[in-house]
Amino acid sequence: MFGTSGVRGPVGETVTADLALDIGRALVTDGAATVVVGRDARESGEPLRRALSAGITECGGDVIDVGVQSTPTVARSVVDENADAGVVITASHNPAPDNGIKLWAADGRAFGEDANARITDIVERETFDLAAWDALGERSRVDGARERHERAIRESVAIPDDLSVVVDLGNGVGRVTADALHSAGCDVETLNGQRDGRFPGRPSEPTAEKCQTACIIVEATDADLGIVHDGDADRMMAIDDRGRFVSGDTLLALFARREAEDGDRVAVPVDTSLLVADALAEVGADVTYTPVGDAYVAAETANPDVVFGGEPSGAWIWPAQTRCPDGPLAACALAALVSTEGSLAAMVDDLPTYPIRRDSVQTDAKEAVVERVAAIAREGFDDVSTLDGIRVETETGWFLVRASGTEPLVRITAEARDEGDADELFETARELIDRAGDDHSG
Repeated sequence: MFGTSGVRGPVGETVTADLALDIGRALVTDGAATVVVGRDARESGEPLRRALSAGITECGGDVIDVGVQSTPTVARSVVDENADAGVVITASHNPAPDNGIKLWAADGRAFGEDANARITDIVERETFDLAAWDALGERSRVDGARERHERAIRESVAIPDDLSVVVDLGNGVGRVTADALHSAGCDVETLNGQRDGRFPGRPSEPTAEKCQTACIIVEATDADLGIVHDGDADRMMAIDDRGRFVSGDTLLALFARREAEDGDRVAVPVDTSLLVADALAEVGADVTYTPVGDAYVAAETANPDVVFGGEPSGAWIWPAQTRCPDGPLAACALAALVSTEGSLAAMVDDLPTYPIRRDSVQTDAKEAVVERVAAIAREGFDDVSTLDGIRVETETGWFLVRASGTEPLVRITAEARDEGDADELFETARELIDRAGDDHSG
């Protein structure tokens, strides 16, 4: 039922009011007495919110409703309200016909696999602990969550007062970014600032292809940088002062190098570029790899020597502030970095670029193929990790073979510091998949 980012899918098919009702019931049955609830700008979120809240109160739990808010605002509110759990009704960067339900623990991080499995089991077996007629829970509305989020960011980040920033909200709920930058004194130009869950301005996912208008405006207005969010503002991507969309791996390297010191570690998923490890090596720090998914990265940040976590997709976690990917916090931290270090374009150009190869192989036996690749790889390579798929490290680079979580595909990624080495590693990975496929079909 749950993927790496909660339940997501088409409204009325995968995601229904019945499901929301049962998840609300299951949360309280699992032990949550008080639950913070919020949603993004999708209109389908309102009936889901009502159903979820009904399930919580029906089992005797109390609902603290924070309204339409960004995902990091809701996650922070779980901690601020001393609640036992939180729920964000959002499909994040998915298209408008979708919605979703993501659960948050009392410490403000996403539910992990074990917690999601408990909720799934309760829902599937319908073992709900319904309350007596005189022991139903209550619902209360709490205002000011966004303002509280903004205040926390301004207290933790030295936001400059002299930058020009373009903020593309993507018709989502990330207004706290524009508010925090403007309150600090920045000159802020917003795009797609009208909250609209149909995402008429641009598709919700903040990719280079989908953010070309923001890139043009940053370059044309001589802004110092651009910020782009997805629909629920847990993701943040950036545009440099030359109007270039900055890759996620580059941002991760810049943030990691800023936050880490000698002996520290930074949590990143297994598909992260060598660029990040090399940048950290310059300051005596190191990476620690996790499966792909911000919940895994957040879990790793519980270790005291992990000072930062991030995913190239745009999720950035400062565990000293919050265990949730916080797009507005990342936006302000990047503005502070630009203020102290200078041009974002210059910082980007100062980092090396490594050739990377990506492709997919279609198969209806993706798990079996990946399992066989792992067995073959162990026979031929010394440094093999099966944390999430198979990642093989060599002297020249690495390659990764993973089963897609949503499609009948095996994905291949290979990276090296040299073009020829990248090609060779990619072909090695493809040959392993071909051998595994032949073995499986035989």
